[in-house]
Amino acid sequence: MIETHAHIYDEVFNEDRTQMLDRAFKAGITQIWMPNCDHTTIDGMMALAEQYPNVCLPMMGLHPTYVKEDFQKELYIVENWLNKAAQQQLLPQTGGKLGRGFVAIGEIGMDLYWDKTFVEQQKEAFLVQCHLALKHNLWIDIHSRSAFWEVVELIEQVGNPLLKGIFHCFTGTLEEAQKAIELGFKLGIGGVATFKNGGLDKVLPYIDVEHIVLETDCPYLAPVPYRGKRNEVAYIPIIAQKVADLMQITVEELARITTQNATQMVY
Repeated sequence: MIETHAHIYDEVFNEDRTQMLDRAFKAGITQIWMPNCDHTTIDGMMALAEQYPNVCLPMMGLHPTYVKEDFQKELYIVENWLNKAAQQQLLPQTGGKLGRGFVAIGEIGMDLYWDKTFVEQQKEAFLVQCHLALKHNLWIDIHSRSAFWEVVELIEQVGNPLLKGIFHCFTGTLEEAQKAIELGFKLGIGGVATFKNGGLDKVLPYIDVEHIVLETDCPYLAPVPYRGKRNEVAYIPIIAQKVADLMQITVEELARITTQNATQMVY
């Protein structure tokens, strides 16, 4: 299975990162996609991409909660890395889009849950990065906490059907799921699917498995029975089992189709 969203460079893994990744590989995870946050997370992320080529795949972008007064400076760094990767082909052995060094632009979007101080800056940063995705032929990994319809409005403002991606950590309603699918986006499903009142039991039985991919968002949002503790990539099978149960298919079928869905986004 492919883990489509994991912050494995986070400092909470500093003491046992190698063991944590070994557990993931033993659990059947073949690839781990790493979203960037801002300039401070790039070095750790790229070190893992170099240490585990073709397995730990980096994204490049500015996370909405990291958008502050200096966001344009951060976007310059993002663009610089994308241009450098395109020129040097940091991962030429993978071919295709991965030959440009990054699997996607992410994570990007809007977050109106924690702080609304920089709403307009978040919108501008998202639009700029959507255009960077189109320029570099990459998809976008979307963070849209308490801001689903605001992000949809911006995607429609861009108005380019070539703009595709994943609504990461999707926890919305069936109506929101259908809207994301209508726009040509996948839904990233994680540990919230295992929560008693997570709400995805009212969504997943009514959509097709071809529209979803799996993620942990570790170290955050660990699935039951680890809820409240540090999350890790090896918990993907727990999420997969719950999602398969909700969608009334076998976990083997879910693993096969979600892996295929993820692979199609990259190659």
